[in-house]
Amino acid sequence: MTTLLVTGVGAIIGYGILKSLRKAERNINLVGTDIYHDAVGQRWCDRFHTVPLTSDPKYLDAIRSIIVSERVDFIIPGIEQDCHFLSDNRSHFSQWAVCLNDRRLVDVSKDKWIFYQELQSAFPDLVIPSLDRGSFEELSDTLGLPFVVKPRRSYASKGLVVVRNAEAFAPLASGIGDRLIAQPFVGVDEEEYTIGAFGDGEGRCVASIVLQRRLAADGSTAKAVVRKDLDVGSILSRIFAHFKPVGPTNLQFRRDEQGLKLLEINPRISSSTTIRTAFGYNEAAMALDFFFRKKTIGQPEIRSGSAVRYIEDSIIYDRDHL
Repeated sequence: MTTLLVTGVGAIIGYGILKSLRKAERNINLVGTDIYHDAVGQRWCDRFHTVPLTSDPKYLDAIRSIIVSERVDFIIPGIEQDCHFLSDNRSHFSQWAVCLNDRRLVDVSKDKWIFYQELQSAFPDLVIPSLDRGSFEELSDTLGLPFVVKPRRSYASKGLVVVRNAEAFAPLASGIGDRLIAQPFVGVDEEEYTIGAFGDGEGRCVASIVLQRRLAADGSTAKAVVRKDLDVGSILSRIFAHFKPVGPTNLQFRRDEQGLKLLEINPRISSSTTIRTAFGYNEAAMALDFFFRKKTIGQPEIRSGSAVRYIEDSIIYDRDHL
């Protein structure tokens, strides 16, 4: 039986990976970790362990100890912090199969300003203008109003502020450059797209799914519609030829009057993973096949439809009071 370790199972990506694997595989043993003892993802685990924060110096020994004791065959990071940690510490995990993207892509995608500079050079038609300096007057003159200020290092729209006036910009001004960048507000919220794509590591995109989405307050997908009619093949071919992603890769776009503009690339499984699985694109199962079983990945059949996320309760009864 194959044993998989999924980290961060209390987060939407982590437990989404578990749920997707449960749908696709019967003969697997799922081990989960999280910093919280009551992480909801343990509901889909065979074994569960609490661990220190990824930033804790004790984390490396803790996670390696679990991998050894549980005889783990394959590791999938379920939070972005673990993607970065595992990528930065590849030498410590070289004896195991790990769902990890190309190192250079992981590094470039950590910093939105560095990522913008590479996009500006490679894909000027897809890039969103970004500035790392300027007063409110200078930025509003260049970018228009409203404009967006976002952290250079963040994910899931965390820390993003839509600036409509000087008062909103004032508390952000000192951070422009070192911590923050400014961009124009591109298109409308209804024209945002999340694309799950799978890279073979040699510059080819071998599978993909396109969702048009609306965001929840936490930056995850709240509503989505499958867009099989949106032709993104040529765009993905160009991006994948340049960055050479390996495995699950998530690309975020917004569309304006000039076409699709690339917001960011997240070189990992996405928070939309359970929605993608429901429509035939199970990136967790594909990752298991690719990284561990060394299988060739092809385009799955994608079903049409729409999805709406809602809050669900996970109930655990106290056995002492049955």
